[in-house]
Amino acid sequence: MGSGDSVRVVILPSSSCSYEDSVRITVSGLEPRQRVELRSLLQDDKGVVFRAAARYQADGSGKLDLSRHASLGGSYTGVEPMGLFWSMEADVPHSKVVKRDASTPLFVHIEASSGGKTLAQATNERHFAVQGVRRVPVRDGRIRGTLFIPPGEGPFPAVVDLYTLGGILCEPRAALLASNGFVTLALALYGYQDMPRKVDKIELEYFEEALTFLQNLPEVKKTGVGIVSISKSGELALAMASFLPNVKATAWINGNIANVLFPLHYKDIVLPPLSENVERITTTASGILDIRDVLNDPMDKENRSRVIPIERASCNFLFIASEDDRNWNSVYYAEQASKILKAHGKTNYDVVTYPKAGHFLEIPYMPHYPSGIHAAVGQAVAFGGEPKAHAVAQVDTWKRLLEFFKKHLEFADGRLKSLL
Repeated sequence: MGSGDSVRVVILPSSSCSYEDSVRITVSGLEPRQRVELRSLLQDDKGVVFRAAARYQADGSGKLDLSRHASLGGSYTGVEPMGLFWSMEADVPHSKVVKRDASTPLFVHIEASSGGKTLAQATNERHFAVQGVRRVPVRDGRIRGTLFIPPGEGPFPAVVDLYTLGGILCEPRAALLASNGFVTLALALYGYQDMPRKVDKIELEYFEEALTFLQNLPEVKKTGVGIVSISKSGELALAMASFLPNVKATAWINGNIANVLFPLHYKDIVLPPLSENVERITTTASGILDIRDVLNDPMDKENRSRVIPIERASCNFLFIASEDDRNWNSVYYAEQASKILKAHGKTNYDVVTYPKAGHFLEIPYMPHYPSGIHAAVGQAVAFGGEPKAHAVAQVDTWKRLLEFFKKHLEFADGRLKSLL
């Protein structure tokens, strides 16, 4: 067998990289045709450990290259260069990776073993913020969140990052957008720092203040702002685009087109929340709830007052929906959004759907999040998706987001490449 002294795990092109980048993992110094197991481990900011493992066989020269050699079993099979990353599962059920401060990296530890003996180890340091990105906590009036400012001379195009319900602020996507040349505000909604733990209504004026805050920054171009959203924040993004000025591009990921959970207020306008029918909740084979069909159809006549009036918007839209979203029927909502816009003579939208992908489309190579404790339900619910298909969708979604914002937010040519 290859000895622990001679075996090496190498991460190429570097052991330190941006989280959006793929890496090439090689193992050398093995015996010809030696069978080995590769394991990966990540510990997030809550202390939850995520793991994956795959079995391989070295080639005739005692080398292994995950970009060429197939996994024979384990967390995934086949040739999957990044399989040890996207296939990781949490030791604690219903957990997603938590990164509270995206100015610091996550570390993925890779280990090669054979016959129960560890042969070699390496660590991939994966950064959300490239060197020079500034992370600035925001407490301005009512506004709470984190601002990420790209390196170099501005002004830069700006994006508001709306994640989902209240609680822990999610920074990684915002930091990666800043690493690609966008001033990005990860905006909290409630349950964060000194914000109320619970709310009984949502005021669009809060988001209007956030847009004003961004547009007044000297680092920001005055030509309009982009919005990226997911889940519950989807309809909030649509409302911002429909009622507020200076929104140029709105990316909606697995959201709704009607207001849900809380009344939405703006000046003298009130959009009531969409009603639901809990009798449509089912239970999966693993014993968790499937709430996909609990909400009533927003297109029914009696529910049309809950639908966000996106026909009022002048911005460009990107609707991204997963076909196996078990949180709700995102594909149907995206299709209805396109019909509404088309009926009003609009052509300012694109719809992208992904078969077998689930609800939480995260940044590239983030471990799949198939189920979790739903903030509105208070129990574990299914979010759907098959890990491999979901991983492919996350990579493609990220590519489309960058292209969308570069196209519609007057991105300076060449800046993206220079930052990476």
